Amino acid sequence: MSTDAPLRIASAALSRGGRDLWSGLDLVVEPGELVAVLGPSGAGKTTLLRAILGLDRLSSGSIEALGQPVHRAGNRRIGYVPQQRPLPRYAALRARDLVALGVSGHRFGFPLPRRGDRERVEELIDAVGARAFADRPVGLLSGGEQQRLRVGQALADDPRLLLCDEPLTSLDLANQQAVVSLIDRHRRERNAGVLLVTHDINPVLSSVDRILYLANGRFTLGTPDEVLTSRTLTDLYGAPVFVLRAGDRLVVVGAPDAAESTHHHDDAHGEPAA
Repeated sequence: MSTDAPLRIASAALSRGGRDLWSGLDLVVEPGELVAVLGPSGAGKTTLLRAILGLDRLSSGSIEALGQPVHRAGNRRIGYVPQQRPLPRYAALRARDLVALGVSGHRFGFPLPRRGDRERVEELIDAVGARAFADRPVGLLSGGEQQRLRVGQALADDPRLLLCDEPLTSLDLANQQAVVSLIDRHRRERNAGVLLVTHDINPVLSSVDRILYLANGRFTLGTPDEVLTSRTLTDLYGAPVFVLRAGDRLVVVGAPDAAESTHHHDDAHGEPAA
């Protein structure tokens, strides 16, 4: 186990409304590792990311991100890709302005450009394939184009830990593949750890090292072949669950929110996970 793991979670528990979302969670995300977080709505997937960002306090246990205990002030070295949400059509920002917020938007007061800021923005625009629409208003861009820009924001500080919250929701297959490629390339080139919440495992299945599956206040952790089996998920849910293979796609049947776990982008509703 690496001593410089980007993320360490030990004996962690978190409750909400008197209900344990999860407890006894131990997870170490190694450099260059991509861990997918799956489970039904309400299982605590987004809450886990919020705890890592210091926004939700654990009931017990500890979280260390990039070698430091998490705190509410946050950590600029942690990249965060939020759920895809359409920006209003009247938004006046250009695409490049949205990326620039990731480079300079964290500064207090009016963000005066620093030497190298402009070059960094241009690098990020090219990195996420946004050159063709860099000067268009963000409100007129497609959901996939907007999400590429959010990835650019998240990569602005070259993070060693990247948290992704349903980054593929409501995107068509081509844009899903484009966003996954951006995330995968960053973690491989920068040896960054990635924790990616998703209802849809198929677009990221070829890139995933391990899966953390949350359900019913319990969890299981392992490789895709270990976790995505009928026996493992039946035990986790306490009810019959079947994992079917259709070509190179997996379909989970019988679990709550199974329609959202069938890896079909048309089934994603864009609802925030709890």
